[in-house]
Amino acid sequence: MKFSFRPTEGAFYELFTRAAQNLVKGTDLLNELGLPGVEVQSVSERLTEVEHDSDQITHELYKKINSTFITPFDREDIYRLGSQLDDVMDHLEAVGNLLYLYGLTKLPSLPREMHELVNVLDQQAKLTAEAMPRLKSMKDLEDYWIECNRLENDGDQAYRMLLVRLFSGEYDALTVLKMKEVADELEAACDAFEHVANTVETIAVKES
Repeated sequence: MKFSFRPTEGAFYELFTRAAQNLVKGTDLLNELGLPGVEVQSVSERLTEVEHDSDQITHELYKKINSTFITPFDREDIYRLGSQLDDVMDHLEAVGNLLYLYGLTKLPSLPREMHELVNVLDQQAKLTAEAMPRLKSMKDLEDYWIECNRLENDGDQAYRMLLVRLFSGEYDALTVLKMKEVADELEAACDAFEHVANTVETIAVKES
């Protein structure tokens, strides 16, 4: 039997889990933006509320790190994972806000590839939310980071095809500039999910 001097206190795992559940709320809200007749301003405001809650969770996590003598795993890794989960939420909020502020949902339809990117993010969010509680036991995590990395590759492909479409002449120049900014935030969110998965892998390897 492996013996560890590290505590198994649940507060850190609970905070990681709450942060990841907010990411699922975030991608659910992005999916709403693709529905006909949706109140875009309401969705954008709800996204901002979720992002503010994620900020509060991150602050709680940092306070917990500073007030805990012995942490469940390396302080640097706890800090990094909390920061990266917050980064994902920031990108998701930016997508919703830009779609609203730029009036892009008033177009006849958003590019198919944009919906594909949101779908990738939705899958990554659900995987991440399922994985966070398993940090406590450090079991059954490998499939999570492998699949999250695979999905990031799908996101890269959708992003490249979205750029091809944006620069095909289908849209006017101003709309292209607006959509390109949204596309960059979507791609950054996919990357940020992968960074979370890579950090979880690093933690699992260290603790194995």
